[in-house]
Amino acid sequence: MPGTTLRRGPDCVAIFDTSDDVVEMLRVLVEQAGFVVVSGHIDDVKRGHLDLQTFVEQHDPKVIVYDVSPPYDRTWGFLEHLRSQPPLAGRQFVITTTNVGRVKEVVGPAEDVYEIVGRPFDLDQIVKAVKEASRARATR
Repeated sequence: MPGTTLRRGPDCVAIFDTSDDVVEMLRVLVEQAGFVVVSGHIDDVKRGHLDLQTFVEQHDPKVIVYDVSPPYDRTWGFLEHLRSQPPLAGRQFVITTTNVGRVKEVVGPAEDVYEIVGRPFDLDQIVKAVKEASRARATR
């Protein structure tokens, strides 16, 4: 119909972490910010228990929150591998960790990494980063 604007639903955010508690904590905060949240475990992707391509096609997340856990170099390498895969092209990432200093030693200063320690300020920064990423244009 002319002049009719289609109403879009909220953007989808996928949260990938190795901790159920962290996934649930972030899920609540990100949903309160107005997003639809889906989640998966990094280990399930690594072991092939979760087909990432099917997951991404089914949920179409605009933003992916991905936690870099020890061993940081291997977890970062796996993230880089995932980012290079076609299903993740054009998606924004918000990278979290419990040790920003150590992750920066591995990946360098150019990447934004958010600390997840449970303090309200840290968690607010992660939600703010998700909001900003959801407004960003596709980069891949």
